[in-house]
Amino acid sequence: MSKQLFHHINKYVAITEEEFQTMFPFFELRTLKKKELLVEAGSVCNQNHFVLDGCLHMFFINDKGTERTIQFAIENWWMTDDLAYHNQTVTDFSIQAVENTRLLAITHDKQEQLLKEFPQLEKYFRTIYQISYGAALVKMKYLFGLTKEEIYFHFTTQFPQFAQRVPQYLIASFLGLTPEYVSEIRAKKRS
Repeated sequence: MSKQLFHHINKYVAITEEEFQTMFPFFELRTLKKKELLVEAGSVCNQNHFVLDGCLHMFFINDKGTERTIQFAIENWWMTDDLAYHNQTVTDFSIQAVENTRLLAITHDKQEQLLKEFPQLEKYFRTIYQISYGAALVKMKYLFGLTKEEIYFHFTTQFPQFAQRVPQYLIASFLGLTPEYVSEIRAKKRS
C-alpha cells in the first residue's frame, strides 16, 4: 500500500525510498464500507485523503433536499474540500464511499509538518491541485457547452472506469441530470 503513494509522488517529484519511509508515518490507513461516510457536511475539514482502492464521491444536499455529487475519486486520486481544508473550517460537503474503500488520510497539521520536512512535496501537492482545478474547469466547459445527452455520452466515453463502477444515479447527480433522464438516454442508445 505504501508503494502506491510512493510511485504516485514519484510521477511528479523525485523522492527516495528512505525519504518515503520517513514520510509514511504522517499518514493513517483508513477503510470504509460501501456507503459509509468519511466526512459529514457541517464538520471541520481536517483531513486530505489518498485513495488506495475503491471509490469516493463528494456531495452536498441542495435546498430542495436533492443530493448533488460534485466530485469522484478512485485509485491514486486525492479528495477533500480543498478550501475548508486549507482554512480549517466547516465543510458544506460530505464524502462517502461508493465502494468498499481503503485510503491514506493526512491531517492538515501533519501535512504542514510534512511539507516543512520535505519541501519537494510542495511541488507534488501544487501539481495535484493544478490538475484538479484544470479538471473542474473542463467540467464547467462541458456543462455549459454541450447538450445534456452530449454531456452524458462524453462522460461515459472519456471516463469508462466511472461508467462501469459508479451507480447511474450518482453519475446523473454529477452531470446535473436526473436518473430518469439518464435511463431514457441509455434506452434510446440501445434502440
